[in-house]
Amino acid sequence: MDNPESSAELSKEQQIMRAMRKTLTSIVRDTAPRDGDPSPLRTDTVENIRMCLGLISAREAELAEQLGLARNERPHYSDETAPAQAMQFVAPGKKLN
Repeated sequence: MDNPESSAELSKEQQIMRAMRKTLTSIVRDTAPRDGDPSPLRTDTVENIRMCLGLISAREAELAEQLGLARNERPHYSDETAPAQAMQFVAPGKKLN
């Protein structure tokens, strides 16, 4: 299930960040070594990809914070029940025996 936000609701910078993140992760997935073969990417390239993904993640967090969005929210159906409900417990009073 894709994120419920449409491209129209995202700023141009958010669209760019999402596209760069998806592209870099696709490259990593497509070039992952199989069956013990060495990686076709140099160590420096892998480190640069990690650095770029870290910067993208940090900027996405900044943008989400500016918009007042929680970073831990996940998409859900509107008719879905909450997975847990908070309950308050009152400590029992002392017995007078």
